[in-house]
Amino acid sequence: MSEVALQSRELRKTYLSKGAPAVRALAGVSLEVRRGERVALLGRNGAGKTTFLRIASTLLRPTSGSIQVFDVDVDRHPERVRPYIAVVPQEGKPFFHLTPREQVYTYLRARGLGRETAKARTEESLERMGLLESADRLAITLSGGQRQRTMVATVIATEAPLLFLDEPTIGMDPFARRSVWESLRELTRRGSTIVLTTHYLDEADALSQRLYIIERGQVLVSGTAEDLKRSVGGTLKVHLPEGARAIDAFRGFGSCVADGPGLTVIVAPERLGELMATAVGRGLTATVGPVTLEEAFLNVVGRSIDDD
Repeated sequence: MSEVALQSRELRKTYLSKGAPAVRALAGVSLEVRRGERVALLGRNGAGKTTFLRIASTLLRPTSGSIQVFDVDVDRHPERVRPYIAVVPQEGKPFFHLTPREQVYTYLRARGLGRETAKARTEESLERMGLLESADRLAITLSGGQRQRTMVATVIATEAPLLFLDEPTIGMDPFARRSVWESLRELTRRGSTIVLTTHYLDEADALSQRLYIIERGQVLVSGTAEDLKRSVGGTLKVHLPEGARAIDAFRGFGSCVADGPGLTVIVAPERLGELMATAVGRGLTATVGPVTLEEAFLNVVGRSIDDD
């Protein structure tokens, strides 16, 4: 099996609707994911992340460009790609008339796994997701977080070589999210490859080994979370809730990003005292903390990941 699990070159997708302007969802995305990696795609709503995953998982055809899964062309040979992959789609839901145990087991059997293997993997994945107590309840009676955990349990039980997860922990509580993170880490230790999208920047920071930031259908930057944080230009962030109106006074201290009325300044430790004095002189309050992936995202994109 190829050491390159996923590779796209100048991948483009334009949606055409009669009587409406064309919508360019992907504008030439080139990226590569090595076998055994955990890679996150970050971007605001409408950036193109879900379109990319839908093409990569054979659910949508590209307008142009190429994409391969383990050296197999996804567009030309989708039937050869599907045995290699498993998908948690955005806002996917388990079948309402099945229990979590039935959902996972039935899916594994449909993929060709034998009865005993399917039973063992079903129980293991349900336990990992904390679903054993609700394993025999109909999906329609489960909470939103439990349904999402059922979808993740279904996919991790496959142990497929390449897993696509589109916002996999949405609606989960913090403890469930961390269970998912550890399960995904374990899968890559066993040799699987993970490609996920997430709006939780702490999740991308904790889970991904590399990440791509996508904006308006294009890759703006790629690298590790630490690389991106170092590229911001400092190790401390100062947030001034009403600082945007005085942005010119702070530009000399480092990278400045306005977010509504607020202002975030990335600064080196040795200049913190001078910056705080400037803030006090202008009657501004400020909070200080370490640089996070959120600051790196703001620096690259120019706005919050939650801005539409």
